[in-house]
Amino acid sequence: MDNFIAHILVVDDDDGIRSLVKKYLNENNFLISTAVNAEDAKKKIQLIKFDLIILDIMMPGKSGLEFIQENKKNLETPIILLTAKGEPNERIEGLEIGADDYLPKPFEPKELILRIKNILDKTKVVSQKRVIEFDKIKIDLNKLIIKKNDKEFKINNTEKIILEKMINSPGKTFSRENIGALINLDKERSIDVIITRLRKKIEYDPKNPKFLQTMRGAGYVLWIE
Repeated sequence: MDNFIAHILVVDDDDGIRSLVKKYLNENNFLISTAVNAEDAKKKIQLIKFDLIILDIMMPGKSGLEFIQENKKNLETPIILLTAKGEPNERIEGLEIGADDYLPKPFEPKELILRIKNILDKTKVVSQKRVIEFDKIKIDLNKLIIKKNDKEFKINNTEKIILEKMINSPGKTFSRENIGALINLDKERSIDVIITRLRKKIEYDPKNPKFLQTMRGAGYVLWIE
């Protein structure tokens, strides 16, 4: 992954367009994953953190616009819409509900590259913290480990998603509902178990947490600054 500019998800039900976009972007040093519809894309974004999504509007089943409406609240990944030339209303609606750009079909591959690079340049400015150190504790989301007292603790993908949000919003309280939406889990007891597990990896005294604290009646907060 270090040799690629970015990891992009291409969502289109047209095999020809998916193959063409994948081939061209691969040749220009992008790592590409593909999805054939909105449901397939939803499964992939739950497993992988993409740098950008290229999304067709008109697909069987759920449309690209429905995909954005259902997932954008918990999805910070920028989105470029692929639209038919006769869909001005859909383009406008897409931008209104959270898409970052659009490109009418048929399009020049070079123009797609330029639009991708423009969006990635903007998002780099607000790139998220992935490695932090505090009180002789190191959280490394790139390597999926926490180092404490010369010991290493593995972080699974669910823990990584929660920590990434909290690390980049220090002092913000996350309700169980917020956390459940992040990890696609609605059982409060299961969320509490995950937090308890994280405390054992982060805290010197997990039963009296100093960093990952409970805000009574509100949720959880990570104090690292």
